[in-house]
Amino acid sequence: MRSMHWLGIVVVCGSLFAAEARAQPPGPKPGPELEHLKSMVGVWNATVKVGGSESKGRMTYHMGLGGLWLESQFEGEFGGMKFSGHGFDTYDPAKKKYVGVWVDSMETSPFVMEGDCNKDSHTMYGEGPGPDGKPTKYKFVTEIKDKNHMVFKLYSVDKDGKDQEGMTIDYERLFESSGGVRPRRLK
Repeated sequence: MRSMHWLGIVVVCGSLFAAEARAQPPGPKPGPELEHLKSMVGVWNATVKVGGSESKGRMTYHMGLGGLWLESQFEGEFGGMKFSGHGFDTYDPAKKKYVGVWVDSMETSPFVMEGDCNKDSHTMYGEGPGPDGKPTKYKFVTEIKDKNHMVFKLYSVDKDGKDQEGMTIDYERLFESSGGVRPRRLK
């Protein structure tokens, strides 16, 4: 008898939850603001320049999470050590800004940023861990040179608001892909 009582409660709660889920408006849909981010989808070879040294890597971009987020995955080396990082970028209609987060194998705190994008550049500002481990203000600039070339520059912003260039990454597209379509190698 007791198990029938619990079964009845589970059925009623499940029905209420299902009705509530049906009553919710549909989730957000990818808008035209994401077109710039979609143009980055593919696999890119990377040449990283930091403090006079140079290393190689590979960045893979794809649209994920219902087409709302540009997901990035970087694999390479810094200072002779393996390095990997992941990023997520999207457009936040409430803020009317692009927002992003970056995490990597060299830090335990995320870089959180927001800014503006257009067909030629992507400029974000945010905070993340500095060389001393303390929160530092940063500027992240991605300049689209053409369909298959882009340059990323990372600046720290000092207390006087001046940019101090810290890193440059030159990207050359290796493969192009969109939405689950098998990538095609570029010539």
